[in-house]
Amino acid sequence: MADVGNKPRIERVSPAAAIAGGEVTIYGRGFAGQDHRHPQVRFGESDASVLIAAEDFLVATVPEGPVGSTVRIQTEQGETAPISVEIGLPIADNLHPVANPAVDAEGNIFVTFSGRRGQKVPVSIHKIDRNFGVKPFLSSLMNPTGLAFDSNGTLYVSSRHEGVVYQVSSDGKKTSYAEGMGVATGIAFDAEDNLFVGDRTGTIFKLGHDRQVFVFATLEPSVAAYHLAFGPEGQLYATGPTTSSHDCVYRISRSGQVEVFFRGLGRPQGLALDAEGNLYVAASHRGRRGIVRLTPSAEAEVVIAGPNLVGLAFLPAPRGGLILATTNAAYHLNWPVAGFRRGT
Repeated sequence: MADVGNKPRIERVSPAAAIAGGEVTIYGRGFAGQDHRHPQVRFGESDASVLIAAEDFLVATVPEGPVGSTVRIQTEQGETAPISVEIGLPIADNLHPVANPAVDAEGNIFVTFSGRRGQKVPVSIHKIDRNFGVKPFLSSLMNPTGLAFDSNGTLYVSSRHEGVVYQVSSDGKKTSYAEGMGVATGIAFDAEDNLFVGDRTGTIFKLGHDRQVFVFATLEPSVAAYHLAFGPEGQLYATGPTTSSHDCVYRISRSGQVEVFFRGLGRPQGLALDAEGNLYVAASHRGRRGIVRLTPSAEAEVVIAGPNLVGLAFLPAPRGGLILATTNAAYHLNWPVAGFRRGT
């Protein structure tokens, strides 16, 4: 008969949300068996790999496939009660995002197949409807990178190969909007519908309604894409991973003054803000990869675990939640967050 006093018990899971391949730490007691074998961990009915196991904590990798929304641990002393954990549902694969997906006012999701530099692909942008049906949306655009909607609901996309930002109609036809943008990557609109474009060689451009181009700010060159998002007070947040493992998030004032908002992220990429001004970054922090939340006072915490994440976007009500983009797929996560901000 099992010793009830040694029966395993889960106290908390950190982070409490993940996608397949994410590493979560489970805290509690009674995890170490008498024979020193790892306990069995199940997300829903799917077995997980246990990386580290001790008496009061263990680290497990979320398995592939449908895994439910709970986690349990079983040892020879018994099984824990299930604890809730949010697991992202894969909604599209065979993609190649390199930045945030974009979401329109109706909740349709737009995701790129960016490809290698100079690679021609059959479909440049895919549209995922509100039922998560995936359809081709735009072809013949080389290396689509950044996506953003203006206040009228028109989609814009940058091409890092051409240095061009295109305007895309609702039926998937593109026209050139701005040229000469260098290695054009991240794009974002401010509250006045001025367009900001990140040239990863070190410049952020600002385009007014008349399409005149100004150098808004200069940053350290990036080995990948710049990523841009506007905060509630009109500040522009930017990331651009370098060869450093201690990269930062920049905050740029309305007048173009650059400051370091937070330093200490590994390969920071896509950005999004919630209605309370919390900033979410696809990055690693203290060796943990996923989505890092930075509070307005720059307190950092990994809140979603997952590998190869490059971006995210909030979905509007009534569905809500998050769309997470990895280097080859998109996930929907029923994760409670505070509000939805257009254009992130």
